[in-house]
Amino acid sequence: MSGHSKWHNRIHRKSRQDAKRGALFSKLGKEMLIAARAGGGDPVTNGRLRLAVDRAREAGVPAENIRRAIERGTGADEGAHFEEFNYEGYGPGGVAVLVAVQTDNRNRTAGDLRHLFGRHGGNLGEAGCVAWMFDKKGVLVIDRSESDLTEEAVLELALDSGAEDVRVDQDTFEIVTAPEEVRQRFAAQHVPLAVAELTMQPRSSIEIGGKDAEQLGHLVELLEEHDDVSSVYTNHQAQDVEALAE
Repeated sequence: MSGHSKWHNRIHRKSRQDAKRGALFSKLGKEMLIAARAGGGDPVTNGRLRLAVDRAREAGVPAENIRRAIERGTGADEGAHFEEFNYEGYGPGGVAVLVAVQTDNRNRTAGDLRHLFGRHGGNLGEAGCVAWMFDKKGVLVIDRSESDLTEEAVLELALDSGAEDVRVDQDTFEIVTAPEEVRQRFAAQHVPLAVAELTMQPRSSIEIGGKDAEQLGHLVELLEEHDDVSSVYTNHQAQDVEALAE
């Protein structure tokens, strides 16, 4: 690879968006709640919860908020009942768009997303229309400006950890893994990770430009800002469409 990766742009853009949006704590709280409900309230034995708690701590979520979210998830503290599922559709230029949501009101969320898709050259589709185009993967990203690891060292550690692929560019190392976490192996070596998450990676990509690309950038940006949306995935080449909206 060459040039700047989508992760380099995302790392810096995300911090700006989160500060502006003011809804990051709420989203992280919902993720911890759902993770605790699905796998129990102990981050040691619940990998998804451990990842959510780590992200919350990195974002500065107070310990009391983390505790309360876990308690709500395990039923120790009553609260709203959140459901987790995906919406699927097509953006401008026929780009596949998969939207992961966490909501306590399906009708509200569906109406909001249908409106956003329609306003920005896309349309919300039926369940299953694009999900088959994506595979669930784990992604670890090392910001090369924050680490003194060489490419050879990262490749060796990734191989020892069971990673599927390593993608290298001038800004980042991107390690692709199976959904099961290999983060602990990197943490044990005190490797600073700029991104560590489960994601949906497209099996193939398409490229669009001009007005379609600009509209797609705005659509993705607005979807990500929605309170009920946890993640947005597309099969647009390089998956850095958010930058087009800036």
